[in-house]
Amino acid sequence: MSNKEVKNFTRKLETGLRLAEKRMLEEKALRDETIVVSSAEGGFQYIPAKEVLAMF
Repeated sequence: MSNKEVKNFTRKLETGLRLAEKRMLEEKALRDETIVVSSAEGGFQYIPAKEVLAMF
């Protein structure tokens, strides 16, 4: 693969991952669910999907 092909593939992959994440958040927000997010200190937090979707 050339460098241009790798960059194009990476861009498409990142776009697809963002779309999948948004769809997952939308589904969880509809069901009033929370998601688990890691914190900077190494712990984790439960955050309502609606809040995360609002920041997306």
